[in-house]
Amino acid sequence: MKAVLIAALLCISAAVAAWDKPVSGYAYLPEQMQRMQDDEFANPGMETVEAGGTLFRTRGYNGKSCASCHGEDGGKLEPKSIARYPVYSAAHRGPLTLQQRISQCREQRLDEFPLAYDDPQLIALEAYVRHLARGEKVNVDVSGPLRPWYESGKALYHRRIGQLDMSCQHCHDRYVDLKLRDQVLNQGHSNGFPAYRLLSGAISSLHGKFRDCFATLRAMPYAVGSDEFIALEVYLNARGNGLAIEAPGIRR
Repeated sequence: MKAVLIAALLCISAAVAAWDKPVSGYAYLPEQMQRMQDDEFANPGMETVEAGGTLFRTRGYNGKSCASCHGEDGGKLEPKSIARYPVYSAAHRGPLTLQQRISQCREQRLDEFPLAYDDPQLIALEAYVRHLARGEKVNVDVSGPLRPWYESGKALYHRRIGQLDMSCQHCHDRYVDLKLRDQVLNQGHSNGFPAYRLLSGAISSLHGKFRDCFATLRAMPYAVGSDEFIALEVYLNARGNGLAIEAPGIRR
């Protein structure tokens, strides 16, 4: 009994030690998947990035494009600013995700029709813009008006859901480094998203990944773009502050 108790305490200590600093999901990938992510010619997510680049340069109904303001290849966009999303928006009275910012620009600057959250065009544009900031450190400020959203996302992250009665933190805090079937559980950070998912053979937004996780736990997911998922994005991005943006990452 004493040996079992000691082993349990060691596991808890290891879990605490693992959170001395955030570790990207990249570190938990097999070597061949790491090489795939690193090689832009081999990374299948780059197809979506290139599609996003085409959309970035495509003129809208008023004859302008994203490139009209931000440069032909997005050279006028500041990587440090991209790494700060989600940011607080006084107009929204809440967080504004990068995808929402892109969607807002399409409507207001290009006179385009609105698109639903996670529309393939918006995911492609988000992948392109995030890729422009690849290597920049995530830096979401939750010390001010975003704090309530951070706390709400944190509560959802720790809430037991679904028929399996589990939470995000079970996989990504408590059981990090253990295997779930053939994959090692990672810390669940968002710095690689939008990411190419090998299981689906397609690019996935962060909210799309949330939906998949809810389904895995046999829980009814919230809608993409919902307040709940946006709060969870605020929490996860801030939780990964200091990690380098990897989009498009490769994940299972």
